[in-house]
Amino acid sequence: MADLQETSVTLPSEAASVTAARRCVSRQLLEWGLPPDDPAADTVRLIVSELATNAVLHTSGQSPTFTMDIRLERGEQLHIGVTDSHPRWPRRLPTAAQQDNGRGLVIVRLLAAESGGGLRVTPTGDGGKTVWITLPWAVPVR
Repeated sequence: MADLQETSVTLPSEAASVTAARRCVSRQLLEWGLPPDDPAADTVRLIVSELATNAVLHTSGQSPTFTMDIRLERGEQLHIGVTDSHPRWPRRLPTAAQQDNGRGLVIVRLLAAESGGGLRVTPTGDGGKTVWITLPWAVPVR
């Protein structure tokens, strides 16, 4: 097995792309040996849904596309990054402001932590950012 396996997809910043991102990650996880009914697959799909939704909703039309990178390092760590070109980085909203929205990254951070992983944000060369999650991988890779 290679030390690094990866795939990437760039999608338009529109609502239908959230479903497309979820399908893409589901196919890749299955190809790497994670059954679709495994609880870890549900966790990853939910995280991808939240990150893709953020890339669509919170870029205010300033990022016409977003890119999802999926990487499996040495069969031990799964990394998923969602990149957009909007300059504003995610920020936590005060609890009172989270009535209707604003919980996406809180959910992502908690899901990643519960799985033994984490979340980080990195800048891109064009002034945007990538929101990364890292999760341990416990499935023998095909």
